[in-house]
Parts: sequence; C-alpha cells; structure tokens
Amino acid sequence: MLQREFLYYLGIRIGLIFALNMQSTTIYFWVYQITGDKLKLGLVGLAEVIPAILFSLFSGHFVDLNEKKKMLTICISAYIMLGLGLFCCTTPFASHHLSQNVILYFIYTFIFIGGAIRAFYGPSSFALVGQLVPRRLYANATSWSSMAWQIGAVLGPLVAGLMIAWKGVEMGMALVFVVELIPLFCILKIKKKPIIKKTKEPVLQSLSEGLKFVFHTPVLLGVLCLDLFSVLFGGAVALLPVYQKEILHVSETGFGILRAAPGIGALVTLGMLAFIPLKNNPGYKLFACVGGFGLSIIIFGLSTNFILSFIMLVMSGMFDAVSVVIRGTVLQLVTPDEMRGRVAAVNTMFISSSNELGDFESGLMAHWLGTVRAVVLGGCLTISVVAITFWRAPQLRKFKF
Repeated sequence: MLQREFLYYLGIRIGLIFALNMQSTTIYFWVYQITGDKLKLGLVGLAEVIPAILFSLFSGHFVDLNEKKKMLTICISAYIMLGLGLFCCTTPFASHHLSQNVILYFIYTFIFIGGAIRAFYGPSSFALVGQLVPRRLYANATSWSSMAWQIGAVLGPLVAGLMIAWKGVEMGMALVFVVELIPLFCILKIKKKPIIKKTKEPVLQSLSEGLKFVFHTPVLLGVLCLDLFSVLFGGAVALLPVYQKEILHVSETGFGILRAAPGIGALVTLGMLAFIPLKNNPGYKLFACVGGFGLSIIIFGLSTNFILSFIMLVMSGMFDAVSVVIRGTVLQLVTPDEMRGRVAAVNTMFISSSNELGDFESGLMAHWLGTVRAVVLGGCLTISVVAITFWRAPQLRKFKF
C-alpha cells in the first residue's frame, strides 16, 4: 500500500507540474504576443511571487495543523478552477468583448491567485511525502519525486509550444484544464494521514518557530540561500520569447523546445540519480554544479546559435537537478516531522518564489540593459554567489547524507 500511494503521489507531481509548466509557457508567449514588452514578461513573475511569499508566512502553520491529503485536495481543486478561468480569457468571446488591457489584467489576477495556491501546495506536498515513505528512503524518494517533477517540466513547455503552433493559445489552455483533472484523481486514491502536530499556538509564534529553525540550522540555511540567489540571478527562462523572436529567430515549436531544454537535462540527470544516489561529498558537488549552472547561463546569453543555446539550457538543467536532489534530501533529513509544514513554507519563500523573482529580475534587467547583457550579468552573479557561499558556509561543504 505504501508503494502504491507513493506512485499516486508521483502521478500528482507529474500531472500538476505538466499542467502548470504548460500554463506558464503559454502565458509568457501570450503576454509577449499581446504587449511585445519585455517588462510585462517580468511582471508575470512578480504577480505570482508576491502572494507566494505573503501567504507562505502562515501557510505552513495551517498545513501542520491539518490533514495533508485534505490540504492537497483543496489546492488541486483550486488549480483546476484557475485553469478554467485562464481558458475563458483565451476564447473568442473574451477577445471580442474585452480589450487587451482588460485581458492582461485578468491574466495577472489569475497568476496572483496561483501564487497564493502554491504557498499552500508546496508545504502540503512536502509534508505528505514524509508520511508516505520511511526515513531511510528519503534520499531515493526525493530523486524519484524530483524526476516526476522534471517529467512534467519537460513535457509541459514542449507540448505548450506544439499546441501554440498547431492550434493556438486557446487550445493550449484547454489542454491545461483537462490535464489538471489527473492529479485530482490521484489524490483521491491516497488515504488520510494522521495529524502529527496537534498543539495549537498563535500563528505568529508558529511562524517564528519555523523561521528560527531554518536560521539556526546552518546547513539548511546555506542550501536555501545558495539556491535562492543562483535561481534569482541565473534565471533566463522568462526571456526565452525574446530570444526566440529577436535573437535566435525560430518558430513557436523552437520556443517550446528551448523552454523544455532545462527540464530535459534535469530529467536525464535525475534518472541517473534515482538509480545511482548521491553519497560522497554532496556539499562539494552542490557548489560545483551551481557554478556550472551559472557558466552555462553565461554561454547561453552570448549564443546566437539555436543548437548551442539548446545545449547550454540542457546543461543548466543537468546542473540544477543535482542541486534539487541535495536540497530536497537535506530538507527531509533535518526537519522534524511536526515542523514539516512550517519549514516547507519557509522553503517556498526562499526557493519556489525565487523562480518568479528571477523572472521579474530578468525582465527588469533586460528592459534596462538589453536582453543579452541581462542574462550574462545574471550568470556572473550566480558564480559570485557560489564563491561567497563556499567561503561562508563550511558546514555545507562538509555535510554528509
């Protein structure tokens, strides 16, 4: 039963991440198609990151006090309604009766709601997987969970690009809504789990305990900071529509392939790690891979060749995959069961939001400096973060699973 429930959990991961990545890819293409403005692409990320951070301040408290399957079911249902709302904005009815500015405001509003949902989904998902597998299998379960995530991350953008080229944005959003029904089926197959934390306390006290635990655990804090700033400065995904149209001059399908490239690299690496787990010197491997991630972003930023750009994005995904597995394993190993929701909420504030903050930073820097300079500068800053963290976090260098 344990194995079967974990397989259903992997189904949730694949289905939901596939749908959300397809949705995100379609939105970025859609917004740039409507506005032609790089800064508007950055605002897409900002619209999601603000609620993700704000709601994460107290989401972990509620996750720890409530049954995890119930919380995850609510989040999935909310994502389904959100997908339906975005699909409605793509229909001919909406385009005929609403101006482009009004549609854009609706898009940002739905993205904002999605950020709020994610603030609860991340901690709920993290806390649930801790109740599905024994502690000795955390590292391997993290690899499989990350691989499931990357399958969705690879297929979502790729299918989005194909759907945009074949049937347009409307059918792409329709498919997102349909796929989001799969995770709902999977979560209903998982049994309710016991609530480990039953002592209630004020929200602010609960939040402070989660923050104190993170900031007083050097290994955990080092991992979160390293990943936060590397993703913040090294994220170039938001600018792919610009590269597709103005630098690489490829079709919508090429855009989908580029968007899927980091996921392809990550999927290959995670497939290897699922069968050959990381054992020796994970700290040093983490620093080396984040540095390699920054270097691949620099080369991508300078490239004007589609194949080279694709290879560099694949490499960035391969390096990032190692970071994901190490961070996820550290998080599972050092977090007490009764604090999983709150620590995962802090993780959402640090890590999950860094992708969207990185998108905003990329859009803003591209608006000020130009696209190529913004991406190259981001890669250089990522390498700088690696050097500083390597010097300031000796516990992370010496950490062992």
